[in-house]
Amino acid sequence: MLMRDGSLARQAASMTDISSPPRRGRPWSRRTRPGVDLAFAIPLFVLEVGWFALDRVYGFGLEVWAAQGDQASVDAAGLAHLGRVRTLLVAVLVLAVVAAVFRARWTVAAHLVVALLVGGVLNAERHEYEGHGSAAPACVRHGADCGPITVVL
Repeated sequence: MLMRDGSLARQAASMTDISSPPRRGRPWSRRTRPGVDLAFAIPLFVLEVGWFALDRVYGFGLEVWAAQGDQASVDAAGLAHLGRVRTLLVAVLVLAVVAAVFRARWTVAAHLVVALLVGGVLNAERHEYEGHGSAAPACVRHGADCGPITVVL
């Protein structure tokens, strides 16, 4: 049945026209739908903040508790935590770049908020570690003048 605006004719012409390939775009050619964007942004935000908080409490906190006041063990736990936080920061920034390529603005915003949080904590912990670090240089290997076995920094 032919409509007044000729839509049936246009539909039939488009079905038989094989010269135009299906339209495929690059990921950055159009913005990601908000529902899909938020479906990735919210769980990734919760995962990243949760991983950071659990690592802070169970990774660093329990290692310091287990050190029983041994300053070398506390320093080693602090350095290990700084390394894990730095790894999290790199992972969050890589995910933010991937989200930016796909033009997922809420995912980028969530990752940048986490990156600012982790970067601020990393900066504060590094400043605290440099202020409270041991004055004596660490031994490269266990020797007669090194005392008990120490962790190489």
